[in-house]
Amino acid sequence: MDRSAKLILEGKEYDLPVMEGTENEKAIDISTLRARTGYVTYDDGFGNTGSCQSEVTYIDGEKGILRYRGYPIEDLAEHATFAETSYLLVFNELPSKQQLSRWSDRLTAYEMIHQDMRHHFEGFPTESHPMAMLSAMINANSCYYPHLMNLNVAPDSSKANKEDFIEAAARIISKVRTIAAFSYKKHVGHPRIYPKPELEYTSNFLHMMFSIPYQDYDAKPEVVNALRQFLILHADHEQNCSTSTVRMVASSGANLFAAVSAGVCALWGHLHGGANQAVIEMLEQILASGETIPGVIAKAKDKNSSFRLMGFGHRVYKNYDPRAKILKKSCDELLNALDLDDPLLAIAKELEEAALKDEYFVERNLYPNVDFYSGIILRAIGIPTNMFTVMFAMGRIPGWVAHYKETQANPKWRIYRPRQIYQGQVLRRYVPIDQRENA
Repeated sequence: MDRSAKLILEGKEYDLPVMEGTENEKAIDISTLRARTGYVTYDDGFGNTGSCQSEVTYIDGEKGILRYRGYPIEDLAEHATFAETSYLLVFNELPSKQQLSRWSDRLTAYEMIHQDMRHHFEGFPTESHPMAMLSAMINANSCYYPHLMNLNVAPDSSKANKEDFIEAAARIISKVRTIAAFSYKKHVGHPRIYPKPELEYTSNFLHMMFSIPYQDYDAKPEVVNALRQFLILHADHEQNCSTSTVRMVASSGANLFAAVSAGVCALWGHLHGGANQAVIEMLEQILASGETIPGVIAKAKDKNSSFRLMGFGHRVYKNYDPRAKILKKSCDELLNALDLDDPLLAIAKELEEAALKDEYFVERNLYPNVDFYSGIILRAIGIPTNMFTVMFAMGRIPGWVAHYKETQANPKWRIYRPRQIYQGQVLRRYVPIDQRENA
């Protein structure tokens, strides 16, 4: 089989190597194209560009497949804890009992943030967005651990270097939930609630979010399970905008805290991490307008309407989003357990049922996606919409850490530097201001 592609350019023929991934994904290697031809490729938004080789996550959008390190997302969501999933992503394999115990002990040991950082929280205005606080506080954490600023994550690095990376990874995965909860408390003007070492990862976060002095929050099992699955399902998703941002920053040699902080900023955008918030905002608009669900469905199908049905379909998954299948079941169990009287949740359920029965949506595979169900779940738990992206970031941290590690462990590691096609002015000469006609 011919393992190269041929490019004919200005009468010359060039052979370009063909690469193939372990799941038969195929690519043309153009890494030497500019050196050989003087040309670069143009791919606005990088939609057809493989920026790296990765072993972390595999997605087949046509078949609705998502796997972390080869493990189906369905298996992990059903059986794994978030701590176990984070270990898998960062260290390549599921942990043994002893490894998981040591990893969980580390997450517990590092759950507190430095007491001096209370001054940072106090300096933010009350109305500060929690994502701004999250990004700033993750970055500020690096100031307290100068020995973790120059990590060596190469496979042949020393035991001390490997230990430094493990510490940095555990610190950032553990502390993000504390920072997130403290950001929420700052935003609503409540006193901070400190973590409890006896609680596991998800329950501990809920405790810090919703407990008040002298009254601990008692989370129902369905709440803990729904949030556990939410975090696991958001832990990684291949080369999306925020993950690519983390890898871009990591390629410069920046520290782990800086790279993850940059990932938070990228995730903040409404076209990325804000999708589940957009679902709730859409439901609020439907409620305020008094429109019927059949009317909303009709408007969504009308090509001349500017209305967009948020939380349906997915750019990557051309079939059913596998994460949505999992969260739908969890969402149903949660709503039954909480027995909430919330008009938005009622609209969401009615909208879901109508869309799943409508031929227009079924034929086009416009099924409810993970953002639709995650938005409903977070609202049902009591998490405000401005915290939705923070929750997404908290789940995504292990994936970002894994990609940071993979970028810097690459033996061919070099700083990312995309090219461009310049479309600006050609050479011009400076004209003194008193000689310019348009002055």
